[in-house]
Amino acid sequence: RSVGHRAARRGNARASRASTLYYRIQRKRVNTPSRPVMMSRGLRTSLIGQTLATRTFSALRRVSTAPSAAASMPGRIPLFINNQEVDSKSVHDMPVLCPASQRILGHVPIATAEEMEAAVDAARAAFPAWSATSVSNRARVMLKLQALIREHTQELAELLSSEHGKTVDDAKGDIFRGLEVVEHACSVPSLQMGETMQNVATGVDCHSYRVPLGVCAGIAPFNFPAMIPLWMFPMAVVTGNTFVLKPSERVPLTAMYLAELTRRAGLPDGVLNIIHGTHDAVNFICDSPHIKAISFVGSDAAGSHVHHRGSANGKRVQANLGAQNHAVVLEDADPQAVVSALTAAAFGAAGQRCMAISRVVLVGRAAACLPELVRKASALKLGAGLEPGSEVPPLNSKQAR
Repeated sequence: RSVGHRAARRGNARASRASTLYYRIQRKRVNTPSRPVMMSRGLRTSLIGQTLATRTFSALRRVSTAPSAAASMPGRIPLFINNQEVDSKSVHDMPVLCPASQRILGHVPIATAEEMEAAVDAARAAFPAWSATSVSNRARVMLKLQALIREHTQELAELLSSEHGKTVDDAKGDIFRGLEVVEHACSVPSLQMGETMQNVATGVDCHSYRVPLGVCAGIAPFNFPAMIPLWMFPMAVVTGNTFVLKPSERVPLTAMYLAELTRRAGLPDGVLNIIHGTHDAVNFICDSPHIKAISFVGSDAAGSHVHHRGSANGKRVQANLGAQNHAVVLEDADPQAVVSALTAAAFGAAGQRCMAISRVVLVGRAAACLPELVRKASALKLGAGLEPGSEVPPLNSKQAR
């Protein structure tokens, strides 16, 4: 039922109507088998991995403009360990804010050392059976996952927009670019093939195999809440590894939603686990002797730290850091194409992209494009990501300035 009923019991009819308009909660017990959820028209299912005190999942709708969002949605976001939402026992947490309204969407806990160990232990326990699962059966899970992502793209995009701030259309692009990797993972039977060579020496044949490493981990940034986690864990798990994901503490809800979809797709217990935290969680991943590989996307300073500390502990580390991107416009470039391309590259997602351009070099007569570029940039519509027609959304946080 809508959370507005609680406001109604307190006599706050206006808050009740607002809450009913923007939210709907569908009760689902954690330990019951997955089953279709019947919802009203326009809200097809309820999958966000946010467990409130009453053990419910909630579907978040248009929170950036909800008048009573802070009062209606104060829940604590769980961890995801062994295919279950786990309420953290940590006494420390951080608010997850809607960038457009600064309303609190929930509170993300700073996982304790014991909880992070539990996530790794679940991944370790799942590895023998999962790595022994046939490659075709692992690919079937990815086939189901890509279908579920397509089915729930709209509500996932609205959730992503609410916690990150980007426009819904941009959020759909975020999801689609991650979906492409899930689709690629469906081709694992050919991707994971090894090689053979006969007679490398007299009577000696050589065979090589691609085998899973074990427990892998991912540390994801705030700017692509769906795409980058989907660049990480699908390829890891489809090749037989198990995974511990640490999403950005600023945008944890999208990752929890994706975890729920993996559960519905049939990913076994312990294969994917999610922990929340900041520096201590990063250092735990770098130091854990049971984690064999780390994939990181983020800032230069953080990436250098992860690469150094993880490598020092014998791990394979893939670190993708920040960049300074330049555009060079030559004299024979089409002016209209130049202006459109530069505007999108510089101001899309409010510049919160790894490939956003920060410098433009206009060669010779190409400088004539500058007035039109300024005019087009000045005409861009600023607004909340969920508002139709918004072109430049708010920054995710003050740190993103």
